Amino acid sequence: MEKKQEKQPVGQKLRREREGADNTLRQNRQKAEKKPEGDAGKKKAQRKLIQAETKKSKKKLHFVDPEGKKAPGSAKNPASAARAMTHTPAAAVSGKLHQAVNSNNEDRNVGVDAAHFTEGTAEGTVHAADHMVYSHKLKKYSKAQKLEAKTDKANIDAMFQEAMQNNPGAASNPFSRWRQRQEIKKQYAAMKAGQDAAHTGAAAKGSKRFTDTLKETGERLLQFVKNHSHIIILMLCAGLMVLVISGMVSSCSMMMNSMGNTILGTSFTAEDEDLQGADTDYEALETALRNSINNIESEYPGYDEYRYNLAEIGHNPYELAALLTVQFENYTRSQVQAELQRIFGEQYELTLEEEVEIRTRTETRTGTSSYTDPETGETYEEDYEYEVEVEYEYYILNVTLTNTGIGVVARGSGLTDDQLERYDVLMETRGNRDDLFGDVNFAVPGSEYLDYDIPGEALTDEKFRRMIEEAEKYLGYPYVWGGSSPSTSFDCSGFVSWVINHSGNGWNVGRSTANGLMGYCDIIRKSEAKPGDLIFFQGTYNTSGASHVGIYVGGGMMIHCGNPISYASIETSYWQQHYYCMGRIR
Repeated sequence: MEKKQEKQPVGQKLRREREGADNTLRQNRQKAEKKPEGDAGKKKAQRKLIQAETKKSKKKLHFVDPEGKKAPGSAKNPASAARAMTHTPAAAVSGKLHQAVNSNNEDRNVGVDAAHFTEGTAEGTVHAADHMVYSHKLKKYSKAQKLEAKTDKANIDAMFQEAMQNNPGAASNPFSRWRQRQEIKKQYAAMKAGQDAAHTGAAAKGSKRFTDTLKETGERLLQFVKNHSHIIILMLCAGLMVLVISGMVSSCSMMMNSMGNTILGTSFTAEDEDLQGADTDYEALETALRNSINNIESEYPGYDEYRYNLAEIGHNPYELAALLTVQFENYTRSQVQAELQRIFGEQYELTLEEEVEIRTRTETRTGTSSYTDPETGETYEEDYEYEVEVEYEYYILNVTLTNTGIGVVARGSGLTDDQLERYDVLMETRGNRDDLFGDVNFAVPGSEYLDYDIPGEALTDEKFRRMIEEAEKYLGYPYVWGGSSPSTSFDCSGFVSWVINHSGNGWNVGRSTANGLMGYCDIIRKSEAKPGDLIFFQGTYNTSGASHVGIYVGGGMMIHCGNPISYASIETSYWQQHYYCMGRIR
């Protein structure tokens, strides 16, 4: 019997390595002491000693002795106790597997081979997991996982782009794109699983014993078929019928699952009371904001002027429900309170800024003059008034409210591509709940006329001509709740405010709401309206006063931010029903 090589305990090996390092350090010190005492010799000896110390300090050992204690001089490892506790059961499992397989080694067959394979796999898995958790390879493993995930995403994106190029019609709306991406993910997962199965099958074919056994079984089966061919035919017919029926049932099941997944992916999954309750809580936040703005002059008194630059206050409840759904799925009203606060803080920003202007004004003052009569010598005093120009400080409080809209907030909330696609699908389908929040439509009807010829006589008015030149730059821009610039697109009041401020007519209305723009106008009769006047509507959504505004261009037409920015006839039943008043900019 061969003599097995005895393994030396890890602790003894470690101590010998430490003793060798100490001997080397001791020899270096002795050599340094024998050198001449000159400066050059001392410096050289010191450099060697420093190098020896540096090499010693950089050597970090990660061995653990059999008792699970940290070896002297080894690097600190606070997880050593946990490693010892994990490593001992791992060794026990491996030993039990060896013992069980070797005890049955006399009866070698396919089952034994499989057991050996299981033994090796189990042992390798236990040691690999043990080593992976407690070694530096864990970082490489994590990095490999991340790289694999990035590769998968890149492959899926490439397949999606190719599918979109080959079938442009599939990208017609967010719902189609979402369905296409889900199918591609399933195809990719199936392809990847097939490759793994192919590798496993190739490894299995390497077993000669299994191949021989399979060959022998096949020969016996062939002989049996020859001897019982009539029975086999009957069995095949019966099996074929079973397969046909099974396939029909499976197809129906797959179709039902597909329909179920589609309905689920395009629907709000929370209960109605939670969807509506969360929206009510959000409206309460907006009401508090509106009250805060209304009370600014009483809460901040003493200013000579208050200047307001206010966006609309309001939100599309379907946008809020869609965002909460992709984040929480089947959420409850109480569960999303913190997220409502976060979304509100991202959507609205109220700033108060004090401004001091140095102005001059004319003041009337009273003076006294003296006069002496040269004949009588009497002196007379006379009061008189005079005017002077004086400087003074004029205090202004600028109140600015911006509203970015929940749609913009959703795209800045760190959602994944899949979540954003589903958000768009939910907005397209309104979560399959058109009646959930009533007849809500902030983006009023639009896209009636993207190209309209304004009568030439109307363009003779220079101010109106400049307004139209600015307004027509944005024809076709989408409606974005709270939008007030070309970079974000516009809502109705944001569009009109931008055109007024950038038309070059010397006007500046800031960022006003539809109702706020009325404050910059003289209200006139509809029969007196001319191109360039503003037209106001009410009741297009639930708010007091004017809720929509456009620019009248004559001939019963206006340009406004509907969905998208376009020309529209004000003579339609919808606009006649919601007409409020006409206003002429001062």
